[in-house]
Amino acid sequence: MASSSTEVLVSPEERDLIENGSLMDPDIQAHPHAFYAALRKGAPVHFDERLGSWLITRNEDIWTVQSDPVTFSVEHGYHDFQARGMQDEFRDILRREGGGYFPDAIMSDPPYHTRIRRLMERAFTAHRVKELEPRIRDKVVELLDSVAGRGSCDAVRDIAIPLTIRVIVEQLGLDHGMEEKISRWSVAVTAQIGAMQSREAMIENARQICELQHYLIGKMKARESEPGEDMISDIVHAEVTHDDGTVERLTFGEAVSLVRAMLIAGNDTTASAISNLFYLLATRPEVAELLHRALDDERLLNRFVEELLRMEPPTRALARATTREVTVNGVTLPAGAHMLLVYGSGNDDETVFASPREFNVERTNFPRHVTFGGGPHKCIGLALARMEIKVMAREIARRFADVQLAVPSGDITYMPTVATRTIEALPITFSRREE
Repeated sequence: MASSSTEVLVSPEERDLIENGSLMDPDIQAHPHAFYAALRKGAPVHFDERLGSWLITRNEDIWTVQSDPVTFSVEHGYHDFQARGMQDEFRDILRREGGGYFPDAIMSDPPYHTRIRRLMERAFTAHRVKELEPRIRDKVVELLDSVAGRGSCDAVRDIAIPLTIRVIVEQLGLDHGMEEKISRWSVAVTAQIGAMQSREAMIENARQICELQHYLIGKMKARESEPGEDMISDIVHAEVTHDDGTVERLTFGEAVSLVRAMLIAGNDTTASAISNLFYLLATRPEVAELLHRALDDERLLNRFVEELLRMEPPTRALARATTREVTVNGVTLPAGAHMLLVYGSGNDDETVFASPREFNVERTNFPRHVTFGGGPHKCIGLALARMEIKVMAREIARRFADVQLAVPSGDITYMPTVATRTIEALPITFSRREE
């Protein structure tokens, strides 16, 4: 088993985790921090044999990799390993039944990625984010008010998922009442990078994605002739005029892939962030008290959101592939090696973040967290994501008090995927806060 060499002595328990643990293990997926710590200490660049991927676990190494898109390719890391072992069959299903196979244009390398990102930026301008905020707040308030008087609920299925789906529906200009479908579609798309689906699951997921694509294509064609004030219209009509007067636009296939990515990423990761927030409120009273104190303190609330994102990043790991033989932290990787940048571990790196499992809003190095990635592939929607989570956190704190888990913490389960850390269900009890 290959790993980076280290002079740091590890305990027998840590050595056992390094030698026998895997990111595919459900117990490690649910409780990863001891595994991450053992790897950072004893094998920061480690080949996970069950997964077939190199795990990059230290903050500094993650920044090094994501800052070099030529040596460490997003395009090959993502597309070459999509639907692992079943890629041809997966793509054929989409071509036959889903209106086409549309590779994720944003998951590409420069210079093509530079073009795509430039055309996509119209949907994420400061003006667009500011314009969306009151409409997002209305959606958040409407749903939270409908739940706050109950005294108990499933924070994932009753709040996080429907809340974020209603928000993304508002952003994209989709139909209301889509919660169940979009939830199914999100699971199906995320499974293609999760490395844990069976062939039967892949076929069912592919057909779910076919349904998703037909729905989005219909909406996009309608926006071609009648644009609206929404992000689908922004993407469909995106263009850049160059100095020589030529106009550059997205192809329709590129636009389909981008709208699909916005729908899934914009709802799935934000739902995980809100679920993580509820888990912290239910298990750490000091975090709940801090959030309530932050209600009318914009600086404190911004720092609260940033520490939430650092401490519990919704994305567990994202892929790269080496384009040549390269050495990372003393370990030589061959060309074509598949890598996972383990963001949850990078954000827990005690050499960067002192006492990383403490919720500390006074940290001075928040820019070092890797929740939004970095380099050319830094999340294009990070301003929008921060705004959404801040709106939601504030409105949650205004309505919910004494949040408690309704089941033992050991009963909380997570979706079986290496891509995200997503709570499956979170039964809680609470009282309605009276201001």
